[in-house]
Order: sequence, then structure tokens, then C-alpha cells
Amino acid sequence: MHVAHERLPGLDRDRILAVVGSVLSAHGVDGVELVWRTDRSGWVLELTVERPDARRPGDGVTLDLCSDISRDLSAALDVADVIPQRYRLEVGSPGVERSLYVARDYARFAGMVAKVKLREPLEDGQRVVSGTLHGLDEAGQVVLETDRGLLSLPLDALESGRLVFDWNVPAVNKNQRTSARKARRRIAGRGK
Repeated sequence: MHVAHERLPGLDRDRILAVVGSVLSAHGVDGVELVWRTDRSGWVLELTVERPDARRPGDGVTLDLCSDISRDLSAALDVADVIPQRYRLEVGSPGVERSLYVARDYARFAGMVAKVKLREPLEDGQRVVSGTLHGLDEAGQVVLETDRGLLSLPLDALESGRLVFDWNVPAVNKNQRTSARKARRRIAGRGK
């Protein structure tokens, strides 16, 4: 198991990832983001997880699952003694407007609306493009259906990408709103 995006300044990255990886593997989930940051209350280690076979962000990530992962990860981090200061552990879902980090993210969420920011602007100067993901083409480029047609974009040309939640889809709107509320919840555990 791996984490698609991590930012762990000042921590022993390899040791943290080894501990987190074993807990993720035990629970059958993938790590989307692992971020070490501060807020008003102090240091926070924030982990977002998802089921590897989920077709929509947050599918199968329950509050009970987040609580179980938080409990197990907190204990494993304490035993490994890899974080020297007091911190708070937060485990949750990446949410309905999940960031896209690796090629398989763009392939897996084909059919969903996404917004990408380009490193270099298109010919017309546009750097942010939205449209429906069509996965990857045979060359491994991200295919996005926009109002100007299909665009094939090399992954390394993308600065960032994110799914876009459509509040105006009536057939699934109620279920998506419920998922959005659940995705914003965090299960907080205590570190040292």
C-alpha cells in the first residue's frame, strides 16, 4: 500500500510511511494524502484514505473504518516513536472533490467531472480546464472532454487536478450531498 501524496517536513519520511503502510494494508485501504501540518491547536498528522476499488470518492470509507484506522495507527506510531512532539491524528475520506495525483486516479474516475491546472497555458492562454474525464489514452495521456472537444494532456503537463462535484445532477443529488457531509467529518485520535 502506498500514499499518493505526502508532505512530511521535519519527520523521518521512510519510517512514517512504513508504519502508515502497514496499517493501511491491514485495513485494505489506500492512502490518498498524508500531511504533517500545524493549526491553532498544534501539530496535526492528517491521513485521507479510500478503498482501492471505489468508483466514487469516499465509497466504502465509513466513520467506523476511520475510527479503527485512527486507533491502530495511533498505537503503531506510538510504538515506533517516530513523531517526537505532541500531535493530533486525523483520519478521513478525501471527499467528493478529491485531488487527483497519479495516472491511475485519472483512469479510475473516468466519467466524472474534473478540473485540471496546467503548468503551461494552452494556445489561447487558458491554464485551468474543466470537463469529463475519459481516463487515459494509449500513450498514457489524460483525456478530458471539454466544451472545445477532447483534449489529451500529458500527465507531467498537469500542475494539479481535482474532481468537481456537480450539485445540479438531480438523479443522484441527495446521495451525493449525504456523501459530501460524511466526507467532511474527521475522526480525530490523540497522538503523544
